[in-house]
Amino acid sequence: MLPSPGYAEQRDFSMTIEEVSINVAPTLTAKVFAFNGQVPGPLIHVREGDDVTIHVTNNTTLPHTIHWHGVNQIGSWKSDGVPGITQKPIEPGDTFTYHWIADRPGTLWYHCHVNVWEHVAIRGMWGPLIVDPKNPTPLEKKVTRQVIMMMSTWESAYADRYGKGGNPTDVTDYFSVNGRSFPLTQPIRVKEGDVLRIRMIGAGDEIHEMHLHGHDQLITHKDGYAQNNPSFVDTVPVGPGERYDAIVKMNNPGRFIFHDHVDSHINMGGMVGGPITVIEYEGIPMEDWYVWKDHAYDPDFYYTESLAKGYGLFNNPNLMGTAVEQTRRSR
Repeated sequence: MLPSPGYAEQRDFSMTIEEVSINVAPTLTAKVFAFNGQVPGPLIHVREGDDVTIHVTNNTTLPHTIHWHGVNQIGSWKSDGVPGITQKPIEPGDTFTYHWIADRPGTLWYHCHVNVWEHVAIRGMWGPLIVDPKNPTPLEKKVTRQVIMMMSTWESAYADRYGKGGNPTDVTDYFSVNGRSFPLTQPIRVKEGDVLRIRMIGAGDEIHEMHLHGHDQLITHKDGYAQNNPSFVDTVPVGPGERYDAIVKMNNPGRFIFHDHVDSHINMGGMVGGPITVIEYEGIPMEDWYVWKDHAYDPDFYYTESLAKGYGLFNNPNLMGTAVEQTRRSR
């Protein structure tokens, strides 16, 4: 029997796992296993103590599970999503129902736990899980705008072949934020006076050193846990599975790059790419030479609009991939 706090809400969601391809970079298209057909997967936004049920249908040709990374699964260990330990993998065409209490707040995430070296490291099988605290900190109450940034890795040698890659001798040569490499990423648009909360998630297989120009990042949470003594940094090392929350005062109008400071991560075959975005302040003119002049804008690329809508499961059509022809594959 799961514990159920008196203030809990019942949340019931359904998700699928699809085989699609996405354009990671101008020079890289990758076949992925995508939750609801998109990379990253849909935002799941709930409140501390909520009673969550998620029905997952596997529409791919290989088995999968979902691990809810950061949920302690108190009284619900069979929903931890580890094949051969807590459940049988979800076979192609089958549905598995996960049921758990959102027992700890913070920036969490979910990902496959079958062949993680491939499915998570280079196949995009991850998405954000945000659990709002019952009692937010004074700093959290000041936030006016939020973004989620999931850093990840890719291997071009196996981008077109399922069932390959992720081995110790393989080479990761593309890097992304929210499944896209600059310039296919999006800006973060703000107004002077905004208080921005940046939720960074290490979804790939390497450390990303995230550096913001022109502003200090106040690290308020680590792996979902509020820090007793928040501290300012200008570069955040986000390792595999790690999460950092930074609160930043938007008090320096202009345009400022926010990028991975591992130099090889922003080299896409001699071109600038990788986990890069730009803080764009409202009212700053865009010169003709600016790289994102007339760039098609998606205000929900970092889940900003979805986070503002309240609780639920939120898809983003602009993150959807293109269905690939399925063939039977070996495990």
